[in-house]
Amino acid sequence: MFIRKRNDISGTLWGNGTSHRMLTAKDGMGFTVAHTVVNAGSESRIQYRRHLEACYCIAGRGVVISADGGDHHVIEPGVIYVLDKHDAHILKADATEDMHLISVFNPPLTGDERHQLSADGFSQY
Repeated sequence: MFIRKRNDISGTLWGNGTSHRMLTAKDGMGFTVAHTVVNAGSESRIQYRRHLEACYCIAGRGVVISADGGDHHVIEPGVIYVLDKHDAHILKADATEDMHLISVFNPPLTGDERHQLSADGFSQY
């Protein structure tokens, strides 16, 4: 058993916020858990080609939109969104406050991945 506190982990800048990667590949659990903060008013175009991801909202509010713009889903505390098909998506945080997500990745992240966000395409890793 081990214990880790969010305040003891440096937040990694991921593009439009920070990611406190609570578990990574080196921990040997087979998945990553991160406390992800999405900056208020930001828009991120993201796709994970090598990882599946589920995000559970614990604070703030936003919307996740499918890459084709067809599906819009409100994200607020108590809502989970699951990217089970390496879905390209647009994540928008409400303008008034940061959105906090508990993100789970499979397979696990090494912890040094970084997004390269742009309006032209979807950041990938």
